[in-house]
Amino acid sequence: LHTDLDPGSSKIKYILSGDGAGTIFVINDKTGDIHAMKRLDREEKAEYTLTAQAVDRDTNQPLEPPSEFIIKVQDINDNAPEFVDGPYHATVPEMSVVGTFVTKVTATDADDPVYGNSAKLVYSILEGQPYFSVEPHTAIIKTALPNMDREAKEEYFVVIQAKDMGGHMGGLSGTTTVTITLTDVNDNPPKFAQSLYHFSVMEDVALGEPIGRVKANDLDTGENAKSSYDIIEGDGMDFFEITTDAQTQDGIIRVRKPLDFETKKSYTLKVEAANIHIDPRFISGGPFKDTATVKIVVEDADEPPVFSSPTYLLEVHENAAINSVIGQVTAHDPDVSSSPIRFSIDRHTDLERQFNINAEDGKITLATPLDRETNMWHNITIVATET
Repeated sequence: LHTDLDPGSSKIKYILSGDGAGTIFVINDKTGDIHAMKRLDREEKAEYTLTAQAVDRDTNQPLEPPSEFIIKVQDINDNAPEFVDGPYHATVPEMSVVGTFVTKVTATDADDPVYGNSAKLVYSILEGQPYFSVEPHTAIIKTALPNMDREAKEEYFVVIQAKDMGGHMGGLSGTTTVTITLTDVNDNPPKFAQSLYHFSVMEDVALGEPIGRVKANDLDTGENAKSSYDIIEGDGMDFFEITTDAQTQDGIIRVRKPLDFETKKSYTLKVEAANIHIDPRFISGGPFKDTATVKIVVEDADEPPVFSSPTYLLEVHENAAINSVIGQVTAHDPDVSSSPIRFSIDRHTDLERQFNINAEDGKITLATPLDRETNMWHNITIVATET
């Protein structure tokens, strides 16, 4: 600084006051030259307001009014871009088309955005190609490959760089990472682990009892992997049903109607597993269902003999001779093996032992004389037993 009143006289003294006077800035009291005594950082303080005045060296009386001036710190590119919110995590649906928005990252640069290109940032992708791209000026990350399949690769690691000086040589740079996870869409149908299942069941199994499980696997996850099971064909559609286990996604086959080995020894079913939630975008890649064949063998249960009639009515004269045949019962074994049958009288129903039965042919004979006037009715129970 220099006053017009100064003819080169040594009686004028320059003084300085204001921001940083005496510490950051000093003035030569004879020449008025101002010097910076410390390194300046624009990002710490961009400007200083100072006041200079010329006074009489002997009396310190002002020679002219004070003069205020501002020192602005000119920016240099001494700050690299920073991603203050990184690292980033983002998701995007699998099978997305090229250009699908994934996420946006943001870098900041402490340098002056107005002066020069010190804070002018350009974004680029260092790692993650050819799967993803970044828009150089907006830092929007998009898909760069179509039909990325989550079942093939679920997670991608992307490195984004922000470079100042408009991306030109000599610019400073900073990086951040973006972990991108592909979310599932229903692009896979259920598939049975095997095309043919074999089960066996006893003919006397209780209704509603499970006899076996089938499983259709789906490479998708969550709701997209859920399937429902149905019996769509077969000679056992009336005798069996299939339900879905909500926990395991198994198809549980249960008995719906009573089974009879002697009537039908085996059944064949065609079961279908179909996705519950279908994505319309992938219908053309369907069908989102699969079928399998189930063969069920009915096993013979050991059934008791069956009498040809549940009751028999026999008439006999009271003077019938001892050991005379008064009637006959018959029974058969319903099992395929058709075991021999032996007959006997339940003596709790014939305490006086008035009757006998031939164990092999079921003929009933008189053991003691009968008296109509004493007892005109006799109710006895015959037991048939397999041997």
